[in-house]
Amino acid sequence: MFGIFKPALHQARLPDAQVDPVYKRMRWQLFAGIFIGYAGYYLVRKNFSLAMPYLIEEYGYSRGDLGVALAAVSIAYGLSKFLMGNVSDRSNPRYFLAAGLTMSAIVMLCFGFMPWATGSIAAMFILLFLNGWFQGMGWPACGRTMVHWWSRKERGEIVSVWNVAHNVGGGLIGPMFLLGLWAFNDDWRSAFYVPAFFALLVAAFSLLVMRDTPQSCGLPAIEEYKNDYPDSYDVSHEKEMTAKEIFFKYVFNNKLLWFIAVANAFVYLIRYGVLDWAPVYLNEVKHFTVDKSSWAYFLYEWAGIPGTLLCGWMSDKFFKGRRAPAGILFMALVTVAVLVYWFNPAGNPAVDMAALVAIGFLIYGPVMLIGLYALELAPKKAAGTAAGLTGLFGYLGGAVAANAILGYTVDHFGWDGGFIVLTASCGLSIFFLTLALIGESRLHRERLAEQNA
Repeated sequence: MFGIFKPALHQARLPDAQVDPVYKRMRWQLFAGIFIGYAGYYLVRKNFSLAMPYLIEEYGYSRGDLGVALAAVSIAYGLSKFLMGNVSDRSNPRYFLAAGLTMSAIVMLCFGFMPWATGSIAAMFILLFLNGWFQGMGWPACGRTMVHWWSRKERGEIVSVWNVAHNVGGGLIGPMFLLGLWAFNDDWRSAFYVPAFFALLVAAFSLLVMRDTPQSCGLPAIEEYKNDYPDSYDVSHEKEMTAKEIFFKYVFNNKLLWFIAVANAFVYLIRYGVLDWAPVYLNEVKHFTVDKSSWAYFLYEWAGIPGTLLCGWMSDKFFKGRRAPAGILFMALVTVAVLVYWFNPAGNPAVDMAALVAIGFLIYGPVMLIGLYALELAPKKAAGTAAGLTGLFGYLGGAVAANAILGYTVDHFGWDGGFIVLTASCGLSIFFLTLALIGESRLHRERLAEQNA
């Protein structure tokens, strides 16, 4: 790795008496950095969805055309999360996270202040592609931080709490949009530039508080500090790995990782199929006003906070660390909520709001579990790449379909056609999570047999 992204060098070990207080302080500091930092990424990720009704009205773009432009974010993000995840595994997350967020905010400022940015589908596609690529620098940097500073037995709870950062950031876009409309004379472009300003402040904060590995701060590895060593752990896991070693030794040959990656594609299709098209669907079919749609967007995101925490707790405590059962349960309930959202007639906004809240409450648990499980399936120096593979499937397979395919499906077959796609995706996500459960159970039996041999 080169320049400022180069991993920080290991420092001389602190005296034993200082290790515990410094470790505790640094973990609180780093958690603030990755939580607020990742929430900042969501301030500048989905702004385009709130602007789409205005683009349809003022520019005459079709839903399908805007879906193609919006798909650029998912295409770039899926590729970036995988490829930049590998770069992140060999980089200092302090600078990696801040750089990606800063560049993403600059793209949103272009949308907000440059008329050419929304003048054609090609211009929007290019800018959204760039935004998606920079967005892909956030998750891997946070993943690298978590696997280095929290042990495996702690990770379920810490990842669950951290994962709600995107609900916090994503949920704030709606109120920020309303604030911008009020403060800037109903300028709908404030959906871009108001959140971008706050994102730049967050980038500066994360740069100030984040650090690289414990060893770069004079501390022992987390496994030593917590006396929590994974079954496959050895001292080589503390050394930086080559890209080839990460890809071919720990990622591409991992069958269970491929199962959850495919499941993730369908989970993400539902997640973004509902979220990205909520402003348009609620306006056209349910006759929601702009302010009601913005608050619905907010509630969808923030409902995921308690849902994610509950799902993580259930997988740790109720299902004894197995991730797939909780995912299957939550996706079954998502199916019910999607059907209610679909079949509830116009004129019952309370039911629509309740259905959206239920989907938001339930969908983010499986999203979190798949990312967490990917982190657990590879050594910590390869964690970003492993999680990036699931992200590649989630965004290229799921979110792209939610943006482009769903947009054209609605254009040609109406909203009923779109909801058929969403419902089928619910069933397929459950099927592939079941395959992951079978593989997970087989691995558990093999480990027990090895321990008893």
